[in-house]
Amino acid sequence: MRPVIGVTGPDKGGDAAWLFTRIAVFRAGGKAIRITPLKPVSANCLNGLIIGGGADVNPNLYGQEKIMLAREVIRKKKSFLYTAGRILLYPMVYFFRKLFSVIFIKEDYLRDDMEYDLIKKALEINMPILGICRGAQLINVFMGGSLFQDLSDFYSETPQFQTVFPKKQVFIQPASKLAIILKRRQLMVNALHYQAINKLGKNIRSAAIESNRVIQAVESISHPFVIGVQWHPEYLPQHNAHQDIFRAFIKASRRQSG
Repeated sequence: MRPVIGVTGPDKGGDAAWLFTRIAVFRAGGKAIRITPLKPVSANCLNGLIIGGGADVNPNLYGQEKIMLAREVIRKKKSFLYTAGRILLYPMVYFFRKLFSVIFIKEDYLRDDMEYDLIKKALEINMPILGICRGAQLINVFMGGSLFQDLSDFYSETPQFQTVFPKKQVFIQPASKLAIILKRRQLMVNALHYQAINKLGKNIRSAAIESNRVIQAVESISHPFVIGVQWHPEYLPQHNAHQDIFRAFIKASRRQSG
């Protein structure tokens, strides 16, 4: 039988993320069910838990006040190609963010509470957890870590990609569980975030980074399978490496169901 995987998301929006994640879970051998604040599901009914992307994590959960808005990356070099790139790229970014439902309300406190309860229960019974984008951030915050609310300063020399396509290179930490899953040291990923992990939580380690040292994946060192990735592997079904993340997750969830 297929292990039952809970996939969290918002009450409104997130339809494309849910669809792509459901397909990825099915391809890997699992059965996905959607969980939202208005349609909660007990962790006792699940064999694995995916914390999906969406609204910003409440900064009060990691001891910060909310800043107004993330600053737009500003580059001093105003070349023709750079200017042309901005003109062409920004409409595409807006289109794809709309298409893939990654623009949400800025806060979703009910979802934060729901996912906190699910993570707590899953950790108690060693249920496999996969965090995607916001999900990776929330796992880290649950463990006592913090986030950068604005990444502008990290991209003063290089552009900050906002794309569903694999345009950003990340480096996999060689001793990590993620390295065992991916069987590689480098990976091209997509990027739809403007926040990222700052201080690592208790028993959480970095599993992948960018060249500017921004953390791109984390994992638990005290639980069998708790991994969070800052990118969206569900939007890259054509790449085996990204599907391997779901395969490893479902394999761990199947052990949980047995």
